[in-house]
Amino acid sequence: MIKDLVERTRSYRRFYQGVNIELETLRELVDVARLSAAAGNLQPLKYILSNEQVKNSKIFQHLAWAGYLRDWRGPEEGERPSAYIIVLGDRRICNSFGCDHGIACQNIMLAAVEKGLGGCMIGSVNRERLRTDLDIADYLEILLVLALGKPNETVVLEEVGPEGDIKYWRDSDGVHHVPKRRLEDIIVE
Repeated sequence: MIKDLVERTRSYRRFYQGVNIELETLRELVDVARLSAAAGNLQPLKYILSNEQVKNSKIFQHLAWAGYLRDWRGPEEGERPSAYIIVLGDRRICNSFGCDHGIACQNIMLAAVEKGLGGCMIGSVNRERLRTDLDIADYLEILLVLALGKPNETVVLEEVGPEGDIKYWRDSDGVHHVPKRRLEDIIVE
């Protein structure tokens, strides 16, 4: 059932870095995104694929990880993603990308989990430095970076407590806890 797949599609931030993701697998994930709905069917999204260590290192240095975890600067060497997909909007096609990239990225993440992988959608990116390091054309807007790999952490969903705190956190065993609001709290009658 789709709900089970969605529940397993978490934001993983620690990976088995040595588990390689083949370029063909990344292409299959983008193919799922290609089939996504797009406003006006304009299909303005483009993708940069990376599964090579040197290119991955260039991408990694321009990302910020897990803002709520103040004392954590991101995954250590050995726990970093083994692949990335950089999601771009082609301004030659249109100037506003609405929610197209959100839909496409969620489809990529669902397909990744179905393949036994996991990932994290990262919007906190030093876009100009990434553009320079990878020589990304100016007409391509950097929208999101998807970090991908074989997850090396446990992520659990739990109900938001009575104080209403929605900040994710890690316990002393390194388990990543993600509070979610109750269904009753998000449906407005």
